[in-house]
Amino acid sequence: METFLKFLIISSLMCIANAQSISREAAKDADNWFRNRSYRREKTARLRFYIQDALGEPNATVWEVARAEITSNSPFGFGQVRVLDDLITAEPDRNSKKLGRAQGLITFAGLDESALAMNLNFVFTAGEYNGSSLCILGRNPIDSKNRELPVVGGTGVFRMGSGFSISNTYSYDPVENYGVLEYIVYVSYV
Repeated sequence: METFLKFLIISSLMCIANAQSISREAAKDADNWFRNRSYRREKTARLRFYIQDALGEPNATVWEVARAEITSNSPFGFGQVRVLDDLITAEPDRNSKKLGRAQGLITFAGLDESALAMNLNFVFTAGEYNGSSLCILGRNPIDSKNRELPVVGGTGVFRMGSGFSISNTYSYDPVENYGVLEYIVYVSYV
């Protein structure tokens, strides 16, 4: 038993040391990248894509995960929280080129109007930005046209990204409970 305990302690220490060396290496790479960023010119991009928002079953991509006591009596769904994993396409047609996924949380946050608090990650899995992502965070007054939301970060190509997006409801089919959202994103990154 004593030998087993010694083995377990030594193994644990080796795992911790190995994990720390990986963390140090990752930190060193990030430090080097950050130090060198001042020598890079800031780049900008304008992206236009469409979110395929399937609200109805059997293939829904948006699901309610929580609701407040007030939600049932609220004309604007106040307190409801939904999680989503929507397809991003190059064109409004759901069968057009697939660019990635829009993943995140939306919370119905308006007591007196239709407004969402949104945390969305646009994860690109094809095209020029494959392997990169953008993070959108903010208030979305969903009944308005040209809704502006801030870009607060990104990964991959969009590391240190910032900017804004303009979104509109491109179309909505109440029979299928299926919407298409148009996004134009203006982002600067290093």
